[in-house]
Amino acid sequence: MWGSAIWPVTLESGDLLLRPIRYRDKNEWTEVRSRNSEWLAPWEASNPAPGGALPNYRQMVASLNSQARQASALPFVITERIPGFREPRIVGQLTVSSIIWGSAMMATLGYWVDRDRAGKGIAPTAVAMATDHCFRHLGLHRMEINIRPENRASLRVVEKLGFRDEGYRERYLHINGQWADHRSFALTAEEVPEGLLSAWLRTREN
Repeated sequence: MWGSAIWPVTLESGDLLLRPIRYRDKNEWTEVRSRNSEWLAPWEASNPAPGGALPNYRQMVASLNSQARQASALPFVITERIPGFREPRIVGQLTVSSIIWGSAMMATLGYWVDRDRAGKGIAPTAVAMATDHCFRHLGLHRMEINIRPENRASLRVVEKLGFRDEGYRERYLHINGQWADHRSFALTAEEVPEGLLSAWLRTREN
């Protein structure tokens, strides 16, 4: 499967949209990230290589676009229709990465959300939208999310959506300057035959 067959794509549910990240999003994306720097710092990926640094915005988008063309990632920004704004505003980012085809048919999902919009169901809705897309339209079989044990907000997301806790991965990723343990959560297509988004939205109505 080639990147052009799966990307670009925009997903929508109510006022929430997942769309491809763009070079011209730089100012808006940077403003949101700057406001949330302290909120996101404990969970930020870091580069353990000697003198290693994270890519700047343009380098990040170029890398994500390259991965999308190779059908190994889906790099979304999370946007929301907000009264008073003509275009949906960026309220976070979600990336489906490490897509493996063949006999595995799986991917890893990561995300962050603006602190000002946290607790409003944005993260679980976005994760459910992306998961349904991967299962139904890409034919993937398994989605995985890896979370720091201390990250209570993200743990609530997978709990709400019914991802299975598959245990600890010691020193799994380099986060905020050190190798950090993670808990691994997963969901397979058979577990949500009617779709994850519809199940999540039903729980919000009750």
